[in-house]
Amino acid sequence: MFRHPGHERNLVLLVLKSALAATVSWWLAKEVLDFESPAFAPFSALLAVNTTVDTSIRQALRYTAAVTVGVTVQAVAGFLLGTGLSVFLVVALVALAIGQWKGLGEQSAQVPTAAFFAFSAFTSASTTLTRATMLGEIVALVLVGCGIGLVVNVCLAPPLRYRSAEQGLRSFACEIRGLLRAVAEGLEAGEYAPERTREWRAGGERAHRAAVQARAALETGDASLRRNPRRLLPSHRRITGFHRYRQVLSAMDRVVYQLNSLIRSLEQWRETENTYSSAPLLTAYSVYLAALADAVDVLTELDLDRIPERTTRLREADEVAERALEEVLGQADRQELPLTDPHRPFGVLVVEATRLLEELRYVADALDAAEQQGVAERERESLAA
Repeated sequence: MFRHPGHERNLVLLVLKSALAATVSWWLAKEVLDFESPAFAPFSALLAVNTTVDTSIRQALRYTAAVTVGVTVQAVAGFLLGTGLSVFLVVALVALAIGQWKGLGEQSAQVPTAAFFAFSAFTSASTTLTRATMLGEIVALVLVGCGIGLVVNVCLAPPLRYRSAEQGLRSFACEIRGLLRAVAEGLEAGEYAPERTREWRAGGERAHRAAVQARAALETGDASLRRNPRRLLPSHRRITGFHRYRQVLSAMDRVVYQLNSLIRSLEQWRETENTYSSAPLLTAYSVYLAALADAVDVLTELDLDRIPERTTRLREADEVAERALEEVLGQADRQELPLTDPHRPFGVLVVEATRLLEELRYVADALDAAEQQGVAERERESLAA
């Protein structure tokens, strides 16, 4: 289950690192530094152990800043105005107002939270020195916790989510492959009744949701590269970014759009076309879509370590699809279909067929460019060494 990278392994690793960071923070704050309220340290450590190194650093800095500001608000108000209820109101108003600053992001709510904790600590102390010490202790605990959390997250298997990005693209490709095969099977059997086309539309919606998830996975994968020391290791130096994968995703997204346009054209044919026989063209079209499904099948096994092999297989599948497309175009020519008539579905069917193949060729070009970029960068590293 955890032998290969995946969501389950990442989740288990995140839990283990969070537990370690919290435990070390508690031990350091309680046993070594002997703070009276050490709970702030493990809590802060958890905020610093995140899904990416970049997110961990950003959240730790924002949280530390928010707590420091909140404690400072209480310190100024407490030493100048005292500890009455009216002072608490002033602290709350000021802290809440500062918490509206967007620069602190999702940690903005920690400003009033820290201020309230600081007010409680301030009022429980009896001398000025004790009060100052307790306020300083809160900030110190946050620094300890965030520091330990960052050290654990950066030094112990810092998260590198490029496999999650690949999995997102593979899942998206699976949905496209399924939709292509469903439409191909329907056309081969001459079945494109409303019930069947509704199923195809539902498949298009599933593919769209898969595209959204794939795009989110790419963003997470790209974020996991920033400030990540693991990318400096020899086994990960080939990972330079996800620009080419974004191109692949965009092309696959356009494939879904064109398939939806194709389905609408088939519905138009069913509703309005009674002049031309549909069987010869749709039979050829079904063979073509099945060939495209075989090409997309290559993308369901997308692997950064095997891009050259996948690109070769994709180009071979594209050649098979091209021959099937020629048969579609030839059939349209033999039937003398009115391709230029905007009120008939034939022109759209032929145009979308051509665009589908163009997008898959674009995918192959993007993958090939990604591999060439990786080879060039490895050669530069070898020369520099």
